[in-house]
Amino acid sequence: MTLTLSIKKVPERVVKRLKRRAAIHKRSLQGELMAVLEEATSPGRLTVEELWQEARRLGPPTPGDSTKMIREDRDAR
Repeated sequence: MTLTLSIKKVPERVVKRLKRRAAIHKRSLQGELMAVLEEATSPGRLTVEELWQEARRLGPPTPGDSTKMIREDRDAR
């Protein structure tokens, strides 16, 4: 089932930016608006804090003491 939505009193500057964005993506204004709504309401969108936690979880483990690594590297030469 689909519904029809109307947005009233959209400032001209916003309409111009949406039209420019639609042209860049080679979409109609309607298509661009649908893409914006889809992106804004898609599940799984992470907050900055969640993204940071996920990056730390997935990132390479970092040693706590870089001094030891530097000494080992210097001594190996």
